[in-house]
Amino acid sequence: MKHVLITGAAGYIGGRIARALCANPDIETVIGLDIRQPEAADDRLAFYRRDVRAPLDDILAKHRIDTVVHAAFVLPPIHDTRLMEDINVNGTQNVASACLRHGVRHLLYTSSAAAYGFHPDNDVPLTEESPLRGNDGFTYARTKRLIEHMLAQLPCEGSQTVITILRPCFVVGPGFSNPLAAHFMKWLVILPGGARDFQFVHEDDLLEVILLLLRLRKGGAYNVGAEGRISCAQMASILGKHLVEIPARLLYPLNAAAWALRLSFLSEFPSPALDMVRHPWYVSNEKLRRDTGFECRYTSREAFEDFARAAVRTKIG
Repeated sequence: MKHVLITGAAGYIGGRIARALCANPDIETVIGLDIRQPEAADDRLAFYRRDVRAPLDDILAKHRIDTVVHAAFVLPPIHDTRLMEDINVNGTQNVASACLRHGVRHLLYTSSAAAYGFHPDNDVPLTEESPLRGNDGFTYARTKRLIEHMLAQLPCEGSQTVITILRPCFVVGPGFSNPLAAHFMKWLVILPGGARDFQFVHEDDLLEVILLLLRLRKGGAYNVGAEGRISCAQMASILGKHLVEIPARLLYPLNAAAWALRLSFLSEFPSPALDMVRHPWYVSNEKLRRDTGFECRYTSREAFEDFARAAVRTKIG
């Protein structure tokens, strides 16, 4: 690994990956690609403002890219689901196809445990052999599923490209910023009745996993999740918020109306996303531990507490 391209280099995870690789003296070239400029650009980072659906052949050839980390993804739900699916699915296909054409040695794609879907009959815990059933009604989970199926069908015969797929559970930490975080920062945290406990992985642990798998050039799919779980009531209490549970049969239509009317102070996501707090969604780290020896430094509760401390400091500041 000498010449690395990171898509989504201005994003939450992509930005951290870019900074870590820029700090590694053994890496000669670090290229960042995004549609917006990274807020904290490193002098070693060569940046291209480009959509992941646009041709990448010139960049891969010019910089002799041998490793690609594909972290570009539309994560927060948007009302234009066709655009979200186009960017996520076709953008990933564009990146993967370019890697195969140019003989890139390693493609690491940051997927999500959402590819398994949110279902009452999910395996507990979910392993890498569990079926991918990302919910059709929730675009984020659906596109994660579609992308993994697409990657599995790529014509890789004779290719030297190793493909790694990471399936982390909810990522949390001081930099945690997404609709789930915004929802739990409301004074009243409204959730459907019977909300399940959460499993998290700390952003630092996820970064270490990514760097480790890049260094080892390990292919295949890997779940990433911390030990233990934390309840919604505990999360609300840690943040000093008030949890309100409403029967699902009432909350779903109310949330759907708030989402359709773009009332973000009431809803940060479409109603199918509520399934992720109602159904088991816990991943096993056993394969990652067996193949690499990696152990998370943070439990799920410790990871969330680290986010909470940062959230309080930001609010006070």
